[in-house]
Amino acid sequence: MECACCMMSSSSGKMAALCGGDGCLGFTGEISDAQGKKLTDLPAELLEFILCSPVLSYLDIASVSCSCKRLHDVCHGRGKVWEHQYKLRWPRLLKYYRQLECCDWLKEFQTRQSVGLQIRKTIESFSKRFFVEVPCVGQVLGDSFKELESLGAPEHFCEDELISILNSDKRKSLTLKYYAKKILYFLRQQNVLKSLKGFLGRSPDQHSPLEGAVLIDQYCNPLAEISLESISTQLEEITARIKKTLQMRNPTHPSLREADEDLEDLVLQRQVVCALNSVLYEQLQYKGNESDYYNPLNSYLHQVLTRRTGIPISLSVLYLTLAKKLGVKLEPVNFPNHFLLRWCQRSERSSDIYDYVYIDAFGKGKQLTAKECEYLIGHQVTSDYYSAVSTEEMLLRMVGNLLNIGKRGEGSEKSYQLLRDSLDLYLTINPDNVQYLLLQARLYFHLGIWPEKVLDILQHIQALDPSQHGAVGYLVQHTLEHIQHKSHPAEPEVKRRSDKENREVQYSTGLIMRHKRSGYNCVVYGWDAKCTMGLEWITTMRVHQLPNGPNQPFYSVLVPDGTSRYAAQDNLELHPSPLEISHPEVGRYFSEFRDSHYTANEQLQICYPEDLAHTTRITQELYSTLSTGSEQEGPAEPQMHPAVKSQSC
Repeated sequence: MECACCMMSSSSGKMAALCGGDGCLGFTGEISDAQGKKLTDLPAELLEFILCSPVLSYLDIASVSCSCKRLHDVCHGRGKVWEHQYKLRWPRLLKYYRQLECCDWLKEFQTRQSVGLQIRKTIESFSKRFFVEVPCVGQVLGDSFKELESLGAPEHFCEDELISILNSDKRKSLTLKYYAKKILYFLRQQNVLKSLKGFLGRSPDQHSPLEGAVLIDQYCNPLAEISLESISTQLEEITARIKKTLQMRNPTHPSLREADEDLEDLVLQRQVVCALNSVLYEQLQYKGNESDYYNPLNSYLHQVLTRRTGIPISLSVLYLTLAKKLGVKLEPVNFPNHFLLRWCQRSERSSDIYDYVYIDAFGKGKQLTAKECEYLIGHQVTSDYYSAVSTEEMLLRMVGNLLNIGKRGEGSEKSYQLLRDSLDLYLTINPDNVQYLLLQARLYFHLGIWPEKVLDILQHIQALDPSQHGAVGYLVQHTLEHIQHKSHPAEPEVKRRSDKENREVQYSTGLIMRHKRSGYNCVVYGWDAKCTMGLEWITTMRVHQLPNGPNQPFYSVLVPDGTSRYAAQDNLELHPSPLEISHPEVGRYFSEFRDSHYTANEQLQICYPEDLAHTTRITQELYSTLSTGSEQEGPAEPQMHPAVKSQSC
């Protein structure tokens, strides 16, 4: 950090340069030229113009404003100078200010700066506190963010700082970004939950299926920029195309007018539905995703609009919304295994299921009779299944689909996250569902996170359904043991490659490797001198068939597909052209990618104190040129030493 005198000198130099180059700073702090005219004699408007030059930083302005009363007055908090500095530093925040709003920009600048420093301080403490066991972010944020609340700062200051961290140099500050991403994920989800609770608190006739579906989308994709406004804009564009098609068929159709009124005439309704099908399925080529049905992207509206494919319920939300905009009232039908819409063929609402046509949005808007609907699922159903359902029930069905996809996952980080997110949503809509409360408690227990919340969930289950005492008692006992264990955390194990038992370990943390048999790329984040897995795993993975069996070093590696694997030294080789490994946990262990390897962060270096030197030495020996990264527009590919190339063949 520069001292005040240095900053003053630096600022004066910049000011002199702006004024023609002959300025000098007198004892009064005023800048004058050779003829004795003072800079401070200039009108305030011109001084503001000069001080808003892009070459002046906020440090320069702070320093200049201390030089004399005249410049201090020009740089007052509500003036253009600090407004310019604020807008220059944090352009993303401008949307939160009204155009003609009178604001104390200096105070806003100071508050935003304080929030940024506090957030970085909080994030930097996370790696030291949670390296061994990363908890649920909500479990640890409470105390850390009480200090932020005491600043009285708006919430978007916090989010803006987190985004600034994530948008900084892609290859550096990886650990800082790792935790910043988790915090931003959590904070945005909390905001969506607030919005969802507000949505559910309205009367049912004010529930919009589109708004509810967007909230689900936002909660499951909190790092994506998704808004009801952007989704609605895209639907307005589709509506305009439908109106254009409708106008060609009936130039006087009432739906062409701006008034949003329900059509009573069935002939006019049929014209709308026909035009809707033509645009959505023929012109825009929307379709049901039969080949990849269980992809969660099919349930997210922003992805459905981008990819133009989805599942019955997501396509039904779009279809229902578009039809409503054009005066045709359709109702959602929670049909088993295949969500449908129903369209009444009478002028008045009817309770007879045969008075409706059923629309299959997944099947290109095909219109079905009640009997034909049963052919979709291959068996008969009672008339109850043809009834219209509420928006709330529709949302539960959407979330239930995501929950089932999460259950189908193979224990990956993504499937666990989807399961957690969908359980949160389901229990926000239906908080007393014992089945899903128990599933949530078991999931948190299995993942070893937030044991205090597990106890709260179990207590709630016991109050709702005392018959669950067996399952509840088992989980309570083991959760208390977990809490007791966490109160006495074990020190991280330190492994030195110079120790006698570790001398066969060839590779070190941070090296980019390739699996000889499976072909995947990976980065080493840990190792054991011998295989530490149980006999069942060793047998299943056929470790005994390797030349050195289980009595050889094994490495914990991160793979680009999001998995973490345990690979034998026999099966690994140094990658001939090192490349970044896009795994979500990279930042937990590494602070930077340096073209040929990853640099271990402080916590990983504590566990493997001799690895960084080994990784640096081995990469320098193997690769003849190393990209400087910051000196080039893009990363140069390191060239392998000729001797190493022959070993790789």
